[in-house]
Amino acid sequence: MTGEATLKEVISRLSRAMEVLEDAVAARLEREQDYGEAEAEVQRMNADRARLANELDNSEARADRLEEANKEVSRRLVTAMETIRAVLDR
Repeated sequence: MTGEATLKEVISRLSRAMEVLEDAVAARLEREQDYGEAEAEVQRMNADRARLANELDNSEARADRLEEANKEVSRRLVTAMETIRAVLDR
């Protein structure tokens, strides 16, 4: 019976080892899936960052153009006011 008992013990140990291995594989697959999801999120964030940087550059360029237009309008208003004063002073 010792041979049979030893065989049962070996089968039992093998079964436990297989369960541990299956659990380890499942945990590894889950970590890899989490890593894949995190990598996809990083890619989305990088794309958003690039898009936002481009929008910021465009907005800054537009703000610069508006500032220049504002200065030109202000200069023209001053010229118009000086012309009106000159006409009124005659």
